[in-house]
Amino acid sequence: MPISESLKNKTVAVLGGTGPQGRGLSRRFAAAGIPTVIGSRSAERASRTAAELGENATGASNAVAAAAGDIVIVAVPWDGHGDLLKELASELVGKVVVDCVNPLGFDRHGAYALRVEEGSAAQQAASLLPGSIVVGAFHNVSAVLLDDLALEPVDTDVLVLGEVREATDLVQDLCAVIPGVRGVFGGRLRNAHQVEALTANLISVNRRYRAHAGIRVTDLS
Repeated sequence: MPISESLKNKTVAVLGGTGPQGRGLSRRFAAAGIPTVIGSRSAERASRTAAELGENATGASNAVAAAAGDIVIVAVPWDGHGDLLKELASELVGKVVVDCVNPLGFDRHGAYALRVEEGSAAQQAASLLPGSIVVGAFHNVSAVLLDDLALEPVDTDVLVLGEVREATDLVQDLCAVIPGVRGVFGGRLRNAHQVEALTANLISVNRRYRAHAGIRVTDLS
């Protein structure tokens, strides 16, 4: 699919881009022709991952990636989420920050949603990044499907949440560069908790049915 005008001359940075979700998203954005900077605590590890992804991908530390991106994806583990965003608040001023972090716990019964003081990971990001425009998206997409370009289309919708229409529209356009993916506006950030928590249900579905299930929203034109 051709890149929309809104994404022309835009660079995407992925913080935590060497983890499963971050790597999968980075692979898809780079494959679509979008300049993509993979961020990591280790710039060397990020550069190795970028070399594996090939054209349009470069690697850097999380701080350098945050400064380089026009759109910055946060794909780090939940336990490091708040600390990282505090550290990078100045680099992220003026950016569209897309949080795809799911605060989940795991025990012998499987995955479950954790309580977040601010309400959700996306709301925590918004509270820590007053100079950024925070959008929630990409919570429920299988990292396995994202990281394998032979698996097309991905066949899922992405719920996009935020306060600024121009930013949620931009992220919906970013969703559309992944074959088979559609971005659907899912409400304001106050609705992010249930979207993040839904990932626990999808993990249970996928374990039971040995699948990589996503979601589809019906009856949209």
